[in-house]
Amino acid sequence: MSLNTLLKYIGIFVLIILLQVLLFNNIQLSESGISPFFYILFILILPFEIRDWALLLFAFFLGLSVDIFTDTGGVHASASVFTAFLRPLILRILSGREGYAPETSPGIAWYGFSWFLKYSFLLTFAHDLIYFLVLQFSFKDFFFVLEKVFFTSLLTVILILLSQFLVFRNH
Repeated sequence: MSLNTLLKYIGIFVLIILLQVLLFNNIQLSESGISPFFYILFILILPFEIRDWALLLFAFFLGLSVDIFTDTGGVHASASVFTAFLRPLILRILSGREGYAPETSPGIAWYGFSWFLKYSFLLTFAHDLIYFLVLQFSFKDFFFVLEKVFFTSLLTVILILLSQFLVFRNH
């Protein structure tokens, strides 16, 4: 990764954290805590060539940053690291015969709406499932947790898709 690319992603990192903390953390659609986790967009849009250790490190600091601002004690960090760990597997499952073009990153502009919808929903759902299970720390109300996971994932994916059309068109 070149220095310019690294600086670009650091800027995106800071912007996404600010959006999450200042805007999206203040959106709650119900009393049960359905709120978007827009910050996982950063994990989703990192380039295909990123090394696994760097992906996990970025994810950890991403989640930790959100944890610091929301006082959640590492729940976001654990869910983000799990998402980053799962990302290469999901990318392998969704790749075509040719794989992914060099020097590209996951996005609607490169791989189309259908591919990006599947990719973002799978990783968002996995993130939200781990987040709510760790937060709940029990399987007591599992179906209630699944409902929260589904609606939180749906809201998050809608916002991520909107960002792809509005901001990351040429990314």
